[in-house]
Amino acid sequence: MSKSPVPVEKINMLAKEAGAAILEIYARDFSVYEKDDRSPLTEADTAAHGIIVRALEELTPEIPVLSEESAEIPCETRRAWSRYWLIDPLDGTKEFIKRNGEFTVNIALIEDHRPVLGVVYAPVPNVLYFAVSGEGAFRQKAGEEPSRISVRSSCRRPVQVAGSRSHAGDSLRRYLSNLGDYEIVSMGSSLKICLVAEGRADLYPRLGPTSEWDTAAAQAIVEAAGGRLTDTSMQPLRYNTKDSLLNPFFFVFGDASVDWSEYL
Repeated sequence: MSKSPVPVEKINMLAKEAGAAILEIYARDFSVYEKDDRSPLTEADTAAHGIIVRALEELTPEIPVLSEESAEIPCETRRAWSRYWLIDPLDGTKEFIKRNGEFTVNIALIEDHRPVLGVVYAPVPNVLYFAVSGEGAFRQKAGEEPSRISVRSSCRRPVQVAGSRSHAGDSLRRYLSNLGDYEIVSMGSSLKICLVAEGRADLYPRLGPTSEWDTAAAQAIVEAAGGRLTDTSMQPLRYNTKDSLLNPFFFVFGDASVDWSEYL
């Protein structure tokens, strides 16, 4: 069992604070910029980044922070880290721009290349997911006590597949045609992984590009809920092991008796 350097409740509060700042911007007109990789950036991304980074540097000054908005930290520097915070201040910027409410604040603690604490907060529905390795995974709705969540360990037919509202391609279409009888549960951002964690979806196949900050917090949650997040060779995703911060294609699932790679 991992021991978090701060109680997960403090990280939950921090995610909600960042979420409140995001909602202030969401409620009015805002500017959209284009980053070097042509992905969108809004002032909400920047505001949430500032809130989270400042708070983590105050709470745990000895632990470095890697954020989507500070990803230029050299690999040589990162390589020396055995423990660090990995955050996505606004996951689902495209969903934010579309104003469909399916975006999240993601905060993860990585130890020895594994996420051992994860917090995913969805500001619009005001729903919080969180987990610490060895202590279970939880979902908390506004005004309610947290409830423990778990994956469906036996896959349904038709397979309930979590799918992206903003990302689909030929590889995924081929995979789904090989999978057979399925139903799509559409969702944006890291909420797709949380759907698997709480048993509302059996599988989330991501056969497209993502970065490490997109998955870390939700991986901690789905693993604590009894599920797995693996690459297409069925090996768990690991973090900060290479120069690039891009993830391989991956699967998220509850039923570990199925070789999900055979449908590729």
